[in-house]
Amino acid sequence: MSGRGIRTHLLVLFDTGPREEELRESGVSVVRLGFQRRSLGLRSAVGNVRAFVRLVSFLRRERPQVLQAFLFHAYVLAAPAARMARVPVLIAGRRSLGFFKRGNRTALALEKVATRWTDFLVANATAIADEVQRDEGVPAQKIAVIPNGMAPREFQTVAPADVLTSLPVVLCVANLATHKGHRYLLEACAELQETGAPCTLVLVGDGPQRPALQQLAVQRGIDTRFLGARTDVSGFLTRADVVVLPSLFEGSSNAVMEAMAVGRPIVATAVGGTPELLQGRGVLVPPADAPALADGLRQMLGNRENAAMLGRRAREWALANLTADTMVDRYLTLYGRLLDRTACDRHAEPHDDGNRDAHRNAT
Repeated sequence: MSGRGIRTHLLVLFDTGPREEELRESGVSVVRLGFQRRSLGLRSAVGNVRAFVRLVSFLRRERPQVLQAFLFHAYVLAAPAARMARVPVLIAGRRSLGFFKRGNRTALALEKVATRWTDFLVANATAIADEVQRDEGVPAQKIAVIPNGMAPREFQTVAPADVLTSLPVVLCVANLATHKGHRYLLEACAELQETGAPCTLVLVGDGPQRPALQQLAVQRGIDTRFLGARTDVSGFLTRADVVVLPSLFEGSSNAVMEAMAVGRPIVATAVGGTPELLQGRGVLVPPADAPALADGLRQMLGNRENAAMLGRRAREWALANLTADTMVDRYLTLYGRLLDRTACDRHAEPHDDGNRDAHRNAT
């Protein structure tokens, strides 16, 4: 957006990250608001109040046309701030399925109020939009789906990383957390080994399940490489014979998208938004089903021609639907439509013919 001449600010609630310098160099203004993630008593409460005042003051001073909030804390705080600062359009993102909020009455109540004060919601997968409509009662006309977009570099194939093995390489890029389903992936690889089709499993990512997964890999005798958190994933994607994501639930997986971008054969569980990405372009299997996962991997590793064809289809679809330019086009179209609607709502008077004509012209 900044590259298209749109004055763009990134308001950071908590901490900045490793891409701050890249953002600043692109012309984006990065503003640290200074909210604290955890409550430390009166001191942190006062600090968060000051951060909220800082947010409202910034919005009043800069007078943006659109405020877009990502993730729960952002859109709950943005809703009252945007109202107080009279921001014309507030958009809230829905980036994942709402499992983390279930049973949390406070979170659900805050979200309900915030949604009422929000002009529009954007989900990054149809499965997420459907859940929001079903569970939150949001009308269909108040939510749209805009998939995540990837930068051009994500579509470039790089030299393969060194993975010393004579076996086929199966790659999984995911945090080592229970809901990512690594246990079922290890069991699936053990089944392949027992049926005479062993593979080398490469796990990129770290998390609380690592010790248990390492123990399981040793017990089942699986050649598993635990690489930890890495930023150089591209070379491992090139090296992989198959990319796999065994999640038990998922929103819209960037790991799957990145594998699609470089045309890798993919096996993944049919959860969340993953079927929207891979239908007809990969192998989908049920979650928490090691035999089905083993069968999916067997299909890909046993028929390289079909696997390559699915990889090509995935890349072609990603080039047509998942580029950053396509994503930005969709957001700018949405911004324009919402701003036009806001202008019409502000100026139209239902009982005055002249104002009705003005409404039509503005639209």
